[in-house]
Amino acid sequence: MGQGELGQPAGLATDPRFATTRWSVVVAAGANTCAESREALATLSRLYWYPLYSFVRRRGADPPEAADLTQGFFARLLEQKIVRGADPHRGRFRSYLLGALKHYLSHEAARAGALKRGGGREIIPLDLSDAEARYRLEPAHDLTPEKVFERHWAVTVLELAMKDLERQAAGAGKHKQFLRLKEFLAGGGADSYQAAAADLGMEEGAVRVAAHRLRRRYGELVREQIRQTVNSSAQIDEEVRDLFAAMGS
Repeated sequence: MGQGELGQPAGLATDPRFATTRWSVVVAAGANTCAESREALATLSRLYWYPLYSFVRRRGADPPEAADLTQGFFARLLEQKIVRGADPHRGRFRSYLLGALKHYLSHEAARAGALKRGGGREIIPLDLSDAEARYRLEPAHDLTPEKVFERHWAVTVLELAMKDLERQAAGAGKHKQFLRLKEFLAGGGADSYQAAAADLGMEEGAVRVAAHRLRRRYGELVREQIRQTVNSSAQIDEEVRDLFAAMGS
């Protein structure tokens, strides 16, 4: 996927949807306890737990401790105590969430062993079963915990966009085509287009057009995922740049 595929849609800076992003829901949750806000926070937790788990592991926590701390942090988040005073104008949600985790960890360090899977708090059902298996697949590197978090945040954004793309393709009756053409999201040579055309029973030109549309839609969905965590169209562009930088680290 090239950065050019992530062009900014016209008029997004005044798009009223910015008033109902995940970030705005988090801010609203600090001021009330409505069921909608709590459910939004729980959904957010299920989407973004792994970048935080990887951050905790990179800081030196062993697997059980990292799982407990990650679960405990989101349990605390669900209590809506961490989010009080959150201001969408003070930064992106990504930065806010990492800062909140660091603050939480600094307090939990003095209470080692006291918190186990939320310590009696309401638990968010995070699928931590494969967390360590995923973490062990990480290549050896010297990245700081912050860089590890940023990299996994970028990966999470791309994965969520890819899942949306696949769901849309399936809904349009083009799941088989999606599975064959998704390799072109990262580019592809002439021979690859010819092979795909033969596999799908399509003309090569039609395959090229379909692959181009797939890349374009993927870019739009990546931007939509990012939009959920920022407060303006300008911040979307900045986050796209940060995403590519994180993936290249």
